[in-house]
Amino acid sequence: MKPDDLVVVRPEGLYCPHGDFHIDPWRGVPRAVITHAHADHARGGSQHYWAAARGHALLRERLGKQAQITPLAYGETVRFGAVTVSLHSAGHILGSAQVRIAHDDGRVWGVSGDFKRDRDPSCDAFEPFACDTWITEATFALPIYRWTDTREVAAEIFDWWQAAKRDGQSAVLFCYSLGKAQRVLAELTAFTDETVYVHGAMPGLIKAYRAAGIRMLPTEAVSNIPKGTSFAGKLVLAPPGASGTPWMKRMHPYSTGFASGWMRVRGGKRRLAYDRGFVLSDHADWDSLLATIDDTGARRVLVTHGHGDALIAHLTARGIEASMLATQFEGEGGAAADGEAEAVDSAAAD
Repeated sequence: MKPDDLVVVRPEGLYCPHGDFHIDPWRGVPRAVITHAHADHARGGSQHYWAAARGHALLRERLGKQAQITPLAYGETVRFGAVTVSLHSAGHILGSAQVRIAHDDGRVWGVSGDFKRDRDPSCDAFEPFACDTWITEATFALPIYRWTDTREVAAEIFDWWQAAKRDGQSAVLFCYSLGKAQRVLAELTAFTDETVYVHGAMPGLIKAYRAAGIRMLPTEAVSNIPKGTSFAGKLVLAPPGASGTPWMKRMHPYSTGFASGWMRVRGGKRRLAYDRGFVLSDHADWDSLLATIDDTGARRVLVTHGHGDALIAHLTARGIEASMLATQFEGEGGAAADGEAEAVDSAAAD
């Protein structure tokens, strides 16, 4: 870091000293700008929050009714000290945002939060903007991580579900409760209008997406279905933390699947003991990370969590100043960054 940087690391998290606010702080602070509602980015305890209006209901679900939240439309500006801040769609989940910080002296920084560039009917598309310094996530920053078109993955999920139906099994798809579950429900509208059954961690989040106008398959909470009812032939969505718990007894006999970018790695499906793995990520892949850096025009890139070394080496070879920006989540292998912390925390909700 440099003495006059617009964003630095403090014990509470990323901090803008020129505006006296934090971004996604992991401890309570007076002023917090939140990029999205996943548990590793949106924590309680702060006095006041600013976040994208599209994700306001989700943030309420996360932080509670008493939290002081100021919703901002994408592109709307707010002044903090010597900087003007605006939020821009990150394409990660509903209401996710990048943070643009413009100093009165003309410098512009961008903080990506978690983001993706791929098509997603469950959230707004990524909106690039120019900046001098770009702080980027690097969850999947290796050349092996290149995503298949989501419509093809959705077709694979549907075909697996139909195969389970023919075999008299339920199809239990493990996916993160916020973002991934809603994306699956939205993508599958191209194939069916059948009701999908969901774990108790999901209905409130799904309701918030419906209120935002996102079209998804009809859903029913498993907890609303009488005990002893067979789920044979049904698609059931559950957070990863529900795998191997007594809750699964209701699904027997079943076939299991997991939807995650981590399924791109050979052997991942066997390691996680799922019958099927579907490569579906809400983060940018290698090509999208590089394309986004090009779009920003940034000559300096700071990398947070994930596979930072590979990205830094690649950018340095291209003549771009690049380095790590260490955060609390370094070394967690990306699990928290992809929403698994949120899913595991809520796994006992049903």
